[in-house]
Amino acid sequence: MPEATVTQLPYIFRSADHFHAVLDGPIGEEISAAFDAVDVVALAFYDGGARSFYNSEKPINTPADMAGMKMRVMQSDIFVDMVAAFGGNATPMPYGEVYSGIQTGVIDGAENNYPSYDTAGHAEVAKYYSLDEHLMVPEVLVISKIVWDGLTPEDRALFREAAKESVAKQRELWAAKEVESKAKVEALGAVINEVDKAPFIDAMKPVYEKYVTDPKLQDSVARIRGD
Repeated sequence: MPEATVTQLPYIFRSADHFHAVLDGPIGEEISAAFDAVDVVALAFYDGGARSFYNSEKPINTPADMAGMKMRVMQSDIFVDMVAAFGGNATPMPYGEVYSGIQTGVIDGAENNYPSYDTAGHAEVAKYYSLDEHLMVPEVLVISKIVWDGLTPEDRALFREAAKESVAKQRELWAAKEVESKAKVEALGAVINEVDKAPFIDAMKPVYEKYVTDPKLQDSVARIRGD
């Protein structure tokens, strides 16, 4: 699904507001429609937060700071190549092994949003959290197409309306959880630093050249960026 791949591109979204605006607009509708091909109906996009790097060694202020660092990422070629473009060594591994991996030095760090960094206890073993916000991947509320096709038009309309209304509440709760988790990790001694994203974005050129080859995806990227 080229339409859905766009949400996995590093730094495609400038901010949470930009992320929401894109998913609430025509591009979001196109991504939703693409789910029909895999026999599910997409009803809503929920906020999955901004993912940033954290590690046990030092603050990451520039891509050069990641040279040689072993970073856990989700199993995805795009994410592996993203870390490699920064000079780091991407290490896909199960989420449940990240804490011990950092603690024992198998990896230097990982990447995730504030609530995950907090609730998994990763701030205990990796106190440097650098706000590069490289990924903002939505959670998608879906329903089986088989079930959907069995609903009346009236019931489908109710489902869509309820899903739409739930988005605002989910974003409200997510934002509150981010504030809560940030306070918790800071209380544990986490060192949080802002970064200049421009050098990180520049480093992604080869990643985009490799993965943004489909004309539909190229069009989506251009429209999201406002090119």
